[in-house]
Amino acid sequence: MISPEYMKVCYIEILNVYEEIEEEMRKQGKVYCIKYAKKEMKRLIKAHMAEARWLHCNHTPSIEEYMQVRNVSSGYSMVITICFVGMKDTTEEVLIWATSDPIIIGAASIICRLMDDIVGNEFEQERRHVASSIESYMKQHNTSRQDAINKLLEMVKSAWKDINEACLNPTEVPMNFLLRVVNLVRMIDVLYKDEDNYTNAGGLMKDYIKTLLVNKMSARIS
Repeated sequence: MISPEYMKVCYIEILNVYEEIEEEMRKQGKVYCIKYAKKEMKRLIKAHMAEARWLHCNHTPSIEEYMQVRNVSSGYSMVITICFVGMKDTTEEVLIWATSDPIIIGAASIICRLMDDIVGNEFEQERRHVASSIESYMKQHNTSRQDAINKLLEMVKSAWKDINEACLNPTEVPMNFLLRVVNLVRMIDVLYKDEDNYTNAGGLMKDYIKTLLVNKMSARIS
């Protein structure tokens, strides 16, 4: 099977990025980092392939099957691992931990996936798109859309509790690594709390970015 041109462009750019990461890690004497970054990218691509099969087979998975695949395809575990690779005090032990599905990273992925689904579902389903957690839950439990959303919000709340517990008992990795996970989840709260500010970035997100990077701020303390 011959890949379309747009996929070739994406593939080449991904290879270039990982070559740059490997070169930088080699300079720092931490070339072992790259295999963990590649591992997470491979997991992400496999998850996207599973989604593509669901779409082409018109398959609506159970909520359990959905979460197993779509948590990975959210990209959060991959992004977190790449963040760790770029931290000066990262060790191989930290990366082994990060790529072994720790509870806090799993919880972060749940929050990302479900909050995105809740605010972005109606727009996504206007075009041909894989079933979301809302459709999966509705079909499996024969319930209404609002009941499904309420259940997903409960899952988000439970995931936040898992994150809080992990931060209160930081025994596996130093706290500064856990805070990276927390900060990424906080970003999800900004992007998807009430509406899809990732897809529709011209409104609230534009104001946030201008406030952070463009508008002058007074450093005076009264």
